[in-house]
Amino acid sequence: MRIGEVAARSGVSVRALRYYEEQNLLASERSLSGQRHYPDSAVDRVRLIQHLFRAGVPSRSVAEILPCLVAGKAVTSALLDRLKAERDRIDKQIAELVATRDTLDAGIAEAAAKAAEGAPCRLV
Repeated sequence: MRIGEVAARSGVSVRALRYYEEQNLLASERSLSGQRHYPDSAVDRVRLIQHLFRAGVPSRSVAEILPCLVAGKAVTSALLDRLKAERDRIDKQIAELVATRDTLDAGIAEAAAKAAEGAPCRLV
């Protein structure tokens, strides 16, 4: 499939796909006219790359761990440690987000209770 179709199916820009190729995260074959052609599996790969980026994994780390996640290649102990460290970092980030959400929920509940009593709610 061509680059525009991969972009449309995966929800990323053509520019992002070109960046992924520059970073060796994604590969394409070129037609005689120079157009990029991707296998059907490229869409799932791009989605995985996006998930990793949204989790804050830098492209350098994505390039290291992607072959293990996609192709099931052998994992060295150093890479396994890196995967665990990324998972632990994401777990910490999730915990911080949950704590922030809980704080917002408490503030919303307090503001709603004051509004129900007719008392003004002042934001600091």
